[in-house]
Amino acid sequence: MRRDVFQAIADPVRRDIIKLLSEQALTVNEVAEQFQVSRPAISKHLKILEECGIISYSQKGRERHCLIQPKNLIPAFLWIDQYRNLWEEKLDSFENYLNQLQNKNNKHE
Repeated sequence: MRRDVFQAIADPVRRDIIKLLSEQALTVNEVAEQFQVSRPAISKHLKILEECGIISYSQKGRERHCLIQPKNLIPAFLWIDQYRNLWEEKLDSFENYLNQLQNKNNKHE
């Protein structure tokens, strides 16, 4: 099964793992210690992230360190970025509406 970056970020635990690894490389055990799910579940998430190209491993002695591959997150960023203007317009419109309501309430006080 071919996996892509969107499968990697579809799960909240994997998004949290990505955030952790974006701050520093961690061993598999160090990643697992950050979550209240089983070690095998974390290993499964890490395997999916590796299959998606989001992480790679570096062997240092007996420990495997998980390393983030940020360039492979670019497709997701580009896809989300295309909707930025749409959401900015919606948020600006909502802010204007709230300001209008606030002005009406201030006039009636």
